[in-house]
Amino acid sequence: MLQAVDVGERDLASYKGVAPDETLESLRRVAADLRGLRVLHLNATPYGGGVAELLRSGVPLLNDLGLVADWKIISGEGHFFDVTKAIHNGLQGANRTLSEEERSAYRETNETNAALLEEDYDVVFVHDPQPAAIPSLRGTGTAKWVWRCHIDTASPNPDTWAFLRPYLAVYDAAVFTLEEFVPPDMPVSRVEIIPPAIDPLSPKNRDLDDATARDILDWIGVDADRPLVTQISRFDPWKDPLGVIAAYRHARESVPELQLALAGSMALDDPEGWEIYRDITAAASDDPLIHVFTNLTGVGNIEVNAFQRVSDVVVQKSIREGFGLVVSEAMWKSTPVVAGRAGGIPLQMADGAGGLLVDSVEQCGRAIAELLADRPGAQKLAARGRERVRDHFLLPRLLLNELLLVAEVAAEKPAGVGVRRPRRDPVCGMVIEATTAVRETYWGVEYLFCSQGCRTRFRRRPEHYLE
Repeated sequence: MLQAVDVGERDLASYKGVAPDETLESLRRVAADLRGLRVLHLNATPYGGGVAELLRSGVPLLNDLGLVADWKIISGEGHFFDVTKAIHNGLQGANRTLSEEERSAYRETNETNAALLEEDYDVVFVHDPQPAAIPSLRGTGTAKWVWRCHIDTASPNPDTWAFLRPYLAVYDAAVFTLEEFVPPDMPVSRVEIIPPAIDPLSPKNRDLDDATARDILDWIGVDADRPLVTQISRFDPWKDPLGVIAAYRHARESVPELQLALAGSMALDDPEGWEIYRDITAAASDDPLIHVFTNLTGVGNIEVNAFQRVSDVVVQKSIREGFGLVVSEAMWKSTPVVAGRAGGIPLQMADGAGGLLVDSVEQCGRAIAELLADRPGAQKLAARGRERVRDHFLLPRLLLNELLLVAEVAAEKPAGVGVRRPRRDPVCGMVIEATTAVRETYWGVEYLFCSQGCRTRFRRRPEHYLE
């Protein structure tokens, strides 16, 4: 039997006054028709990274809504996770060819885990490439299977994609973060676009008063009275932590007392993280104002919460990115952000909300210095960022998107048939509330958008988004 992850109890009523009322009401209405439905979420690790965070909050809320939801993880030896990290990087475009031995290791570990999945479910969500082969090797049975891809697969390595693609053909649906992430020869006919979201009531995101937050940083050796920029992310080359250090040094030319904190989480399925950690510590060894932390050295959810509140600027200088939940986390805390123009980050920071988007180390350094020099302007951007997160990137909206898909897949109905669907942005896929929407009429039909940016993209290719 696969290992189950223990989760606590959550109550959707707790989100009253935090998430939009319309979203909460729609979520309850859709869930009422799904009471008793058995749903499994399957991934590779119970901690470290956005997927585990979303499941820890989302699974108990599904149970509160009347579904029967479980979260299980696969198991594997270290070599298997070396292989899946190579697959992950290859799907993001890395020039890496899998050996025959690596292909066999991936298949054999998935076969072992497929045999351990003994229970019956109505709908199974499989997250990312690590367990993706399980339904192909086990058989789908009577369940409906959904592959949830959280990474940027817009330009995958052809060898990696050719290896993984046949395993995906048995799925009933696939979910991507952005429309442009869907490979052109995706073998699953039903594809949904559902951006992730943050849980505003998790320990990482719930309210924390300023005095407590500053005391927490002082406790771990960061001077909360000096200027501070922070990047919170896995230690991953795609997050460009060495580029962050270079950008920080550029900004420090105009702010000599500036500190940099790099806080990363180590995960079971990411063996590459330790290599990047060693590179970071070597690059920072000659600068006492650079602080490097991990979840294994005392920096957990509460410390991250404090960093994102006390920092003068939060940086997320991603080169490739699935979504980048830490951007919404910082925006929710009204902290200005400097972020790479990659993956789902521009969607979060659409129309100038939250901070500044950059494309290079030099731009990153200048943007940090600009926000530090113009505190009133930075705070206006940050305030707009918090409102955008409230409207579009909180957990109840994500669950609403997912349960609409569950209702349709479980009933074997095409999109919208027999399901009372809230209106969605045709570009980014998010459920949109009429009170906050940007509007556009096309051939006599009104469409709602989460931002001017999504409306502009729709105007360029309306037929593409209405297929």
